[in-house]
Amino acid sequence: MVDTEAVKEHIRGLLIALGDDPDREGLVETPDRVARMYEEMFEGMNYTNEDIAEMMGKTFDVGHQNGDMVIVRDIEIFSHCEHHLALMYDMKVSVAYLPKGKVLGLSKIARIADLASKRLQLQERIGSDIADIISLAAKTDDVAVYIEGKHSCMTARGIKSFNSVTQSSTLRGRFRDDPALQNRFFIQLKGQ
Repeated sequence: MVDTEAVKEHIRGLLIALGDDPDREGLVETPDRVARMYEEMFEGMNYTNEDIAEMMGKTFDVGHQNGDMVIVRDIEIFSHCEHHLALMYDMKVSVAYLPKGKVLGLSKIARIADLASKRLQLQERIGSDIADIISLAAKTDDVAVYIEGKHSCMTARGIKSFNSVTQSSTLRGRFRDDPALQNRFFIQLKGQ
């Protein structure tokens, strides 16, 4: 849980360290606003991957195992880089899995991506966390996650590479071991 009182205290100190007056009209309520915002933006830190899988593990029986791929594309998320606390934005996640007799509710897949991203993260770990959670919730080892996004630690500071996009993929089970399935996943990502 986010310690909102500690956040308020530290944000007030940060404002002072930046050379501003936390008691001026525009900043008086800033520490409280930031603490409330952090509760929302870092909600995923309250749960382990196992907790999220249990919360989102509502499945529906499809009655057979025929190797059909379920894919949900372009789930919009954001996160914060653990190195600079910088925003990772314009992020889109695509998740695929091979059901084993049961499928997850589609909104659960989006909610899993959302909660996994609401932590201090690395893009690569977001993909790994989503794959772990989907695997636990859907009870399948066959999961693929593709993420692309922008990182303000690259676009707004340092190198200032405004148009750079980071892409990452996490492949588990048959998506890792079966080149034909892997190829099918990446072709579907392109919408072909």
